[in-house]
Amino acid sequence: MKSLARLALSAAVIPFIFIQGASADGLSGAPAPFDQGGVKVALISYISAGDFFQAYQAGAEAQAKALDIDLRVFPGRQDAAEQREQILQAINLGVSGIVIDHGLPESLGDVVQQALDKGIKVVAFDVNLNNPKIPQVEQSDHELASLALEQAVKDNGKSFSAGYVYVAGFAPLDRRNEVWDKFKSENTGVVEKARFGNVSDTTATSTADQAKAALTANPDISVVFAPYDEFARGVKLAANDLGISKKLKIYSADVSTADIQEITEEGSPWVATVATNPAVVGAVSIRAAALEIAGQTVPHQITVKPALLTQESLRAAGVKTIEELAAKIPAFSTSDAATASWIPDKLF
Repeated sequence: MKSLARLALSAAVIPFIFIQGASADGLSGAPAPFDQGGVKVALISYISAGDFFQAYQAGAEAQAKALDIDLRVFPGRQDAAEQREQILQAINLGVSGIVIDHGLPESLGDVVQQALDKGIKVVAFDVNLNNPKIPQVEQSDHELASLALEQAVKDNGKSFSAGYVYVAGFAPLDRRNEVWDKFKSENTGVVEKARFGNVSDTTATSTADQAKAALTANPDISVVFAPYDEFARGVKLAANDLGISKKLKIYSADVSTADIQEITEEGSPWVATVATNPAVVGAVSIRAAALEIAGQTVPHQITVKPALLTQESLRAAGVKTIEELAAKIPAFSTSDAATASWIPDKLF
């Protein structure tokens, strides 16, 4: 996901998507300003491509509509300079809150401080801005990685040659990497034979090219830990192209309808993923911003719990879509994080 910040963009206006709230009358029984409706909030993403991020945005939009929030969605293109400009534009639009979805902390600190100085509430999802005034929403990334690796040991024992997909500099991947490092130190029979990864607007295909080289150079690799679903999709592409799907097992994080289809298809090497519902995480992010704007208590760390989803369990349940997954596993479709009696949370 990481790229170097480019030169500042010109003064051209960066397009955004406007999502109108449910009504113009506000919410009955809600605190100000939500009792009047039309509260402006910006969702500013670093990455918009990929099923996870699209589902996250959809969840944020659904929660914003339920809260009668005028949501301005700024799509991400993995461009740090553009994301800075989007934050400045949101400030100029007079928003009451900003949700920052991923990004590079080193490029955001000063512009985020400008927002805070103007009284704008800021919530961050999976980007560590190291500011006590900014609630941090995360997917319990340590638990995500731990559950995936526990399943890898259950399936393969404590000794195997592994490939590992990782790009440094992104909070969720860095937290998952901490678990991987600890896991290796506690399981000395696990040998990391290759490390690779790429984050771009073509993450899966770029990772597939790197995976082909790594798997060809290290034919003894039998397990790949790919703790991001686009990474896993890339490794699966490589395994299929190389004809080694039967000898490889892939363990990942995150899930989408497309992922479920790839995991459950006949002969797939993608055997397990650990995930939260990205739509729920998006909704939680908006709820946290709403609570901040209303002046209510919000914990600094807001965690959405994950679930282990194995190929075997998905096939046995006949799950083919995220909607079916949410229906058959109710915990996957809800979260009690960042809630209040006045906030509608029956969204999915």
